[in-house]
Amino acid sequence: MWAPSAHGNQPWRWVVVTTLSVKDRLAQTMGARLRADRLAGGDVPEVVEAAVARSYQRLTAAPALVVACSTLAGADSPQDSRVRWAEHAMAMQSVAAAIQNLLLTAHAMGLGACWVCAPLFCPEVVRDVLDLPGDWEAQALVTLGYAAETKVPAPRLPMEKVVVYR
Repeated sequence: MWAPSAHGNQPWRWVVVTTLSVKDRLAQTMGARLRADRLAGGDVPEVVEAAVARSYQRLTAAPALVVACSTLAGADSPQDSRVRWAEHAMAMQSVAAAIQNLLLTAHAMGLGACWVCAPLFCPEVVRDVLDLPGDWEAQALVTLGYAAETKVPAPRLPMEKVVVYR
């Protein structure tokens, strides 16, 4: 709740899902969209089905899902499309900062957490399944629980590849 936010608007909204039937319905409907998108893109059906199965398992096995949404409630409502785009981008950045705080807090509490961006590909599916208010836009979800195994962190690019000094 203490993440920085553009204009101090705190545009994040959270939906905590712990009910298996809701997780199942969310995973099924998101999986159907994933399947349709990947098949339309020409992916091999067997590869697509494996991805859908992994996604389903990830979402339903987690004890809790935290769906991070943004809202433009309280933001300026300019007529200029450039400013509207910037307001939307600032809300997304603010939600991302709040998600990072959630991840750090989960880690500090000994929980495993995984940031999943899939809701960006099907926000209307997430809205329908979770019965979200019309101005809430699903940005991501975070799986939460105690990790089944300890994994080695993924390698990171060296600093000289991602930082430029001027």
